Amino acid sequence: MIKRINQIEPWVDKEEEKEVLSVLRSGWITEDSKTREFEKLIGKFVNAKYTSVVANGTVSLAIGLIALGIKKSDEVIVPDFTMVASPNAVVLAGARPVLVDIDRKTLCIDIEELKKKITPKTKVIMSVSLNGRSSDMKKIIEIARKQGIFVLEDAAQALGSYCEKKHLGTWGDIGSFSFSTPKVITTGQGGALVTNDKSLWEKIIRIKDFGRLDRSTQNHDELGYNFKFTDILAAVGVAQMKKLSWRLKRKKEMYKKYQEFLRDIKEVQFIETNLDEVSPWFIDIIVPDPIKLKIFLKNNGVGTREFYPAVHMTKPYKGNEKFPNSLWASTHGLWLPSSSFLSDSDIECVCSYIKKFYE
Repeated sequence: MIKRINQIEPWVDKEEEKEVLSVLRSGWITEDSKTREFEKLIGKFVNAKYTSVVANGTVSLAIGLIALGIKKSDEVIVPDFTMVASPNAVVLAGARPVLVDIDRKTLCIDIEELKKKITPKTKVIMSVSLNGRSSDMKKIIEIARKQGIFVLEDAAQALGSYCEKKHLGTWGDIGSFSFSTPKVITTGQGGALVTNDKSLWEKIIRIKDFGRLDRSTQNHDELGYNFKFTDILAAVGVAQMKKLSWRLKRKKEMYKKYQEFLRDIKEVQFIETNLDEVSPWFIDIIVPDPIKLKIFLKNNGVGTREFYPAVHMTKPYKGNEKFPNSLWASTHGLWLPSSSFLSDSDIECVCSYIKKFYE
């Protein structure tokens, strides 16, 4: 029988069970002290003054945009190659996403193309750190400050990754993280917003909790919603955070192992990655025909995922504008098995099938 190696699996065990059980026995399971503990752990890890966890990563982006004062006529610059949650959050917040092509070297937003898309209606640049890699954040911040534009970082895939020794998600006005099932740590669903601006943090709190800052009252100062977290999810997060450093180290080791085992396969390209600063969320490769390779690996018990489609190729955002680099990435990329608990022998097994395919 072929051993099944999935592309990604969550990793939870007794520590998570213990934390969740403590919450269940406490008699209070909605957002409270355990959520505050989780927020403190995140803030300390990324070095941000203020943290607020919310229902999921898409909601966190939308909340961030609303907190930055997004209005109906505003535009938000978004890379064309990203998970569709990024532009969707812009629409959810009531603004219009303006798509920009990517740089093939990083798979992140092309800064020169970004400059061309800025208009008087541009309110926010949404910088997406894809798989822990980023554009030159210093340049993006310089452009934004010069133009009077906010920066919201979609750092959903960048927990544990840095740009010039500064944690991604803390360069801009607000940073957004995700704890969905495939992430390096997971709470099943969940997102986090970080900022060093107290007034923005207070806006975030109001938006996610019915427009109030003090949840002991029923005084609603402004329009808000129910995007809160729960202590049950936070309990899982607290246990997961204690394992984060090891997992980030292991992800880097895995990336190196894949590179080592596949270095002689000319059809397989890796995106240049500085592992001193980047901890890859997934192991990503560029190949001539990812669909054929995906089918072959599936038939041999190995799970993979094709890259996201270019946003402009999806039905909600279909248009006539061309984004050649984004289209190139979306049609040539494949994510290989990337669970933190994979052994070196598992990785070698996956790579042996890839070698067999290209032979």
